[in-house]
Amino acid sequence: MFKRQGFVLMLMLISIAAQAQLKINFSGDRPVNKLKMAEAAILNLYVDTVNESALVESAIRGMLKELDPHSTYATAAEVKAMNEPLQGNFEGIGVQFNIIEDTLLVMQPVVNGPSEKVGIMAGDRIVSVNDTTIAGVKMSRTDIMKRLRGPKGTTVRLGIIRRGVNGVLSFSVKRDKIPLHTINAAYMIRPGVGYIRIESFGATTYREFVEKARMLEKQGMRDMILDLQDNGGGYFQAAVDIADEFLSKGDLIVYTEGRAVRRMEYNAHGGGIMASGKVVVLVNELTASAAEIVSGAIQDQDRGVIVGRRTFAKGLVQRPVDFSDGSMIRLTVAHYYTPAGRCIQKPYRKGEPEEYALDFEKRLKHGELTNRDSIHFNDSLRYYTLREHRTVYGGGGIMPDVFVPLDTLQYSNYYRKLAAKNIIINASLKYIDNERKSLKRKYDTFDQFEKSFEVSQQMIDGIVAEGEKQGVKPKDDDELKRTLKVLRIQLKGLVARDLWDMNEYFRIVNENSDIIKEGLKTLGL
Repeated sequence: MFKRQGFVLMLMLISIAAQAQLKINFSGDRPVNKLKMAEAAILNLYVDTVNESALVESAIRGMLKELDPHSTYATAAEVKAMNEPLQGNFEGIGVQFNIIEDTLLVMQPVVNGPSEKVGIMAGDRIVSVNDTTIAGVKMSRTDIMKRLRGPKGTTVRLGIIRRGVNGVLSFSVKRDKIPLHTINAAYMIRPGVGYIRIESFGATTYREFVEKARMLEKQGMRDMILDLQDNGGGYFQAAVDIADEFLSKGDLIVYTEGRAVRRMEYNAHGGGIMASGKVVVLVNELTASAAEIVSGAIQDQDRGVIVGRRTFAKGLVQRPVDFSDGSMIRLTVAHYYTPAGRCIQKPYRKGEPEEYALDFEKRLKHGELTNRDSIHFNDSLRYYTLREHRTVYGGGGIMPDVFVPLDTLQYSNYYRKLAAKNIIINASLKYIDNERKSLKRKYDTFDQFEKSFEVSQQMIDGIVAEGEKQGVKPKDDDELKRTLKVLRIQLKGLVARDLWDMNEYFRIVNENSDIIKEGLKTLGL
């Protein structure tokens, strides 16, 4: 019965196609012909006009949804936004900015960038772009960035308000290539111990890493803390190159293998910057993909100690399939495997991305993030490191050698609500906007600031009052007390960031980090 109905439908389509002089080929029994037939039917028979491009994109997304959670489709605009942070640069005016009370506040101009060259300063407010007002009109951050960015060599006119200067200043800025850095902190955390934090793995990460490591070497670095917390990954080759700097010649870093992709091994060349000395790698539940390659290689080769919490477990290799319109499919073609043979990828059910996305909540609910005893591995997932034959486990992610529980008490519910409503960040922005000049006069160097600066009670009272105004209150005095301790450190870090850079922010907040403390302890400090 159903076969006959399908045959009749096909005859009808062929008849209509003939009448409309459509060239439709229904020959063959491959499933793809069914897809072509469905598209032809919709385009030519559907009661209303349809957007063919949107229809095709929906079909592609539908097919990919039935695969793994990391096979995805992206439009041309999405591809550009996705790739920009990894490519190492973008074209624009070269300022770090934030939005305060619907106004763009310049936090820092990029050193030797287009804006600095024409005299734009930290603390300036950009109120118009090419005669279009952007202040006080509730324009989104994305729309503002679209107006500020543009092709290298093009000119943009900026209207700027500066404290102490009457009227609106006018600047013409010629856009240029602006570097994007993926390493946001590198300093000597203790005598003889360097600290490098990699935010993501991009096109310039390896070069940045070598530059920072050489700098720390000159300052006496013998051992290193490599911080990969919250690092969501990025370029595969960047991870391989950085792992190479820690390993001996011939050491296996990672291998990939898939149904249609033969096994590919990546080995160290040897002679790297950190070929000797102690190494501690910091990871957490948001450490993923390329960052797991580095931590897995260092662990399996017994080159260092992994400290923190089990990593995200993203071990699928995507290959880009580019379309002529700039859109792209990222199709999973293989798995990553650590040197000991562990598959990094956590289990998933095809076609069920929602369940996969709830993994973090499941870990928290089961106690895995707060209690090591809540983590159980099947004996079939047991592996051994290659030199010391220590037990490690597969099944997804990298389990640290030294577990550090997530401190749910330190970042209280009250703190999280204040942060979610941007009350903390807005308070720091207002403070730095009002006090920038006096702070610069008072603290010539970051060392002076670190030793002497204290967050005022007035600033704390202002945050508490603003919280109450927006319906955010601590449940009791104990929660308030715990929150204020963390709040003071966070605010000091934010002020340091806006006076200097992210490096100084981490120099402040790291001293209160349980994972950092455990990493130092592992090094005997």
